[in-house]
Amino acid sequence: MYTLMVADDHPLFRDALCAVIDAGLPGCQLLQADSVAVALQLAEGRDDLDLLLLDLGLPDAEGLSGLLHLREAYPQLPVAIISAEQDRRIVLDAIDMGAVGYIPKSTPRDALLAALGRILEGQLYLPPDIMRRPSAPNASPPPPPGSEDRLALLTGKQLEVLERMTRGESNKQIARELGIAETTVKTHVSAILRKLGVSSRVHAILAAGELERMPR
Repeated sequence: MYTLMVADDHPLFRDALCAVIDAGLPGCQLLQADSVAVALQLAEGRDDLDLLLLDLGLPDAEGLSGLLHLREAYPQLPVAIISAEQDRRIVLDAIDMGAVGYIPKSTPRDALLAALGRILEGQLYLPPDIMRRPSAPNASPPPPPGSEDRLALLTGKQLEVLERMTRGESNKQIARELGIAETTVKTHVSAILRKLGVSSRVHAILAAGELERMPR
């Protein structure tokens, strides 16, 4: 069964989250840490650790620095952020730094377990509500030169797929919503990355900019 670590400095939240995970993933082994330092110590030599859930508000970390330390020390360890912070740019920055998911602390129990299930299956999880929300003015850098020209290279269906990618939808969700095969979605995603000149879904979202700026 799975082994997870919850790194959060609030004992009540940490215990509550562990209780939800224990009920939703029976038999799961849970480790707890109240700082990045303790998380690093507990992760040492734990090849069986499947996922680390990291809060951004730990006392010995600022912003995404805790994620950076963990990624540097254990690059093969999947780390997902679980935080009250819901700024869209921070979500994308965390994924760009190697996080395998970003779960807001306000996520309902069933949705949280579904998100964990996706992550443990090897999929990336982005919070749909945050990804649909427009960024604050001047919160993100301007799109790179020529991005609008590259967006113009996308077909109508590829633009639909890209829009749903910005909502944090998985390939399976996109396939279901658009009524196409998941393999077709994968083909579209590959074409989108190639045409935008990027190497990942997150970079594609960043290159696209705000949806209202996308050519229709």
